[in-house]
Amino acid sequence: MPPPRTRGTALRHRLAELRGPDVPAKALDARALAALAANPGCERRAILDGAGVNKAALASALGSPSAFGQSQFALTRGNAFEAKVKADGGAELLRLVHEKLDRSAEPPVDARVPDLTATGPRGRTARTELELREATAHPGAWTLLDHPMLALDVAGSPAFLEPDAVVVHPDGSWTVVEIKSFPLLDGSADPAKVGAAARQAAVYVLALEELAARLGTEPEGSAARLGTEPEGSAARLGTEPEGSAARLGTEPEGGAGAEGAAVPVPRVRHRVLLVCPRDFSNLPAASAVDIRKQRAVTARQLARLTRIEDIADALPEGTCFSPELPAEALTAAVESVPATYAPECLSACELAFHCRTRSRQEGAVTSLGRPVRAELGGLTTVEDVLAAARGEAGDPDDPAVAALRRAAALRAEALEAACR
Repeated sequence: MPPPRTRGTALRHRLAELRGPDVPAKALDARALAALAANPGCERRAILDGAGVNKAALASALGSPSAFGQSQFALTRGNAFEAKVKADGGAELLRLVHEKLDRSAEPPVDARVPDLTATGPRGRTARTELELREATAHPGAWTLLDHPMLALDVAGSPAFLEPDAVVVHPDGSWTVVEIKSFPLLDGSADPAKVGAAARQAAVYVLALEELAARLGTEPEGSAARLGTEPEGSAARLGTEPEGSAARLGTEPEGGAGAEGAAVPVPRVRHRVLLVCPRDFSNLPAASAVDIRKQRAVTARQLARLTRIEDIADALPEGTCFSPELPAEALTAAVESVPATYAPECLSACELAFHCRTRSRQEGAVTSLGRPVRAELGGLTTVEDVLAAARGEAGDPDDPAVAALRRAAALRAEALEAACR
């Protein structure tokens, strides 16, 4: 007789059914998490990302292929630049961290660069935790973790994240390093690209803060490591109460008094290092970016996300998002999950073209942008807006309706004056 299915096992089985038989899961990375946090009301993206659905393949099967993503040329150029920055044991990278973030420390000489190789994402995550614990427990030297693996609970589903690098300072604090291929021209870069990099780094900082809190409360040698804690553990994003002692830096050295010596709670720095090519060369330049605002916004938005199992339970029986399904059945499955489209989705989601088409067909005002949607209050369709402006519908005491009628009157006056 097979063992009873636990809640976590049942959820994984349900997500696999939604993904489709024999369809491998697509990993949820920091870029996708940052985009998801920017639009937390979109249940469609939440369930598709939680189930590991390949949204690019899904968009193509729906007849709305996505133009979202990096070109192969950009990926190749970015990989070459990253390899240059990390050459010679990350000497140049550590020099930039020392120069921009920690000049009071000893210069990084003979820094430790541990091997993080392990089997599978959970194995790599456990290996990363072990090396961070080791580096923090023995301060006084620089440590560079090249492509560590971190985990973050998102709406009840674990996401495995891979930052470009994490540096452990001699004082035991941790810094996230983001390496991008867009240039720093005269010391500044495209604000939109820097903002996207900051939001991505904020996701890594949140994952590190979860890990740091665990290291400060778990006794050394404890079995309660990442991936082994029971389902429903309280050490998850947004589940601990405000002011909880399990937060970063609030646990006294020595932990909660459990058996064994606990590692002191590390400090996760909120200034990350952004490394880019200088001007039009391939030489690295760096800038310290304060991501406290992005971290706070991302944490709040991720905490607001409807839990994956709640969305899955509301779906019709037999719902599946496999691209192998007939177009009609696949469209019905996708439309069974509410979406919250906005023009910003075009630069962040593979399904944006499909959702835009549906939004326009329904006449939803969300297709005009979030600021317009916020100004229109209870008017949710373009037809409602036009009827309110013409005086055919709407409450005259509603500020949005009154503003529309005033704008319609001014337009009529302007057209009449132009025709004279």
